[in-house]
Amino acid sequence: MNKHQAIYKLYPNVIYINNEIPYDANHNVVTIDDNAVNAEVAANAYIDQRVAEYPSIADQLDALYHKGYDGWKAEIEAIKNRFPKGAA
Repeated sequence: MNKHQAIYKLYPNVIYINNEIPYDANHNVVTIDDNAVNAEVAANAYIDQRVAEYPSIADQLDALYHKGYDGWKAEIEAIKNRFPKGAA
């Protein structure tokens, strides 16, 4: 999750962000708490880290075929254990 995604998640009234400034539907600047936004980004960093490490769908299907469910699950669990939720 990047900073913009965190802003949209934390501030549903934000409609767009221009030059790092969030605006509502009436084009008013929305005041945000940078600490809350940074905390949201950090709390979800594991998602991007996992996505970067997961094998492609084709490779995962190949692992299922050749290694079975338990072999595939072990590969995925290893990635999840390297990048646990809330570890940032």
